[in-house]
Amino acid sequence: MLCKPAKIWYNLAMSSCTLCPVRCGADRQNSVGACGADDHIRIAKYGLHPYEEPCISYRNGSGTIFFSGCALRCVFCQNREISRAAVGSVYDPHGLANLFRELEDAGAENINLVTASHYVPQLLRAFAEYTPNIPVVYNTHSYETLEALQALDPYIDIYLPDLKYFSPAVSRRYTGKSDYFEFAAKAVSFMAKRECVFEGDKMLRGCIVRHLVLPLCTNDSVALIDWFADLHSPAYFSLMGQYTPCGDLKNFPELKRPITAREYNKVLDHLLDRGLKRVFLQGRASADTKFIPDFSEEKSSLF
Repeated sequence: MLCKPAKIWYNLAMSSCTLCPVRCGADRQNSVGACGADDHIRIAKYGLHPYEEPCISYRNGSGTIFFSGCALRCVFCQNREISRAAVGSVYDPHGLANLFRELEDAGAENINLVTASHYVPQLLRAFAEYTPNIPVVYNTHSYETLEALQALDPYIDIYLPDLKYFSPAVSRRYTGKSDYFEFAAKAVSFMAKRECVFEGDKMLRGCIVRHLVLPLCTNDSVALIDWFADLHSPAYFSLMGQYTPCGDLKNFPELKRPITAREYNKVLDHLLDRGLKRVFLQGRASADTKFIPDFSEEKSSLF
């Protein structure tokens, strides 16, 4: 059961939504917010994910739940078909708790919640009913409020935040929001405090901060690496070279190609020059649509 303060917070969040930095004020019991979600949980797909960082997917795969909707809405989003539409199946918190059990029974190494920030109140209710016996991963774009993260924190074992943009101009161009780093810096600083605990090569607790290198944005990547290095946190840094052009990019010609070897190597060299030791490196060979989940109903698995 939720305690009284949590119930009050849940009701306020749903009646005049301020869960994310957009603070759209939507009455989600009668309409949808800037994220496209009402007060029902909508899940596009779930299953075992073999292509997360090795310590997350480990042997059996990460028990990944892709939630529909998103308040950030990057123009190049590889999950565009679910981030911008009310697709998938509707769940209540009880159904979500049962889904945790189902993934556990399937042998999942963890429960991986992907882009779930607009469902924090419902997640709290699901966790109040059932706390998984395997690690819980919070997989986020980091455009988060500290209040929402602090509410979820007792139930999260591993944070998996993206650190996307440093420059307000870059984030405004690709999301329409110039304040991305203002909020992401606070959110990632909070998540990156989590000490890392491993069992062999499997992560049980901790934080992995991800950064996707974008075409013509290497200076932004360098600035983000500098910021992260200056945190001196116990978190790992995951450099991602998988950018694959997706969606309607007619107004963004610079995004119509993968990153070049020169772009990737510039960012990689800077990462190494800063002396970061706890790193995961994803090469440019990962820029392939075969690594993008299949959200169609025709296929039962994610890939």
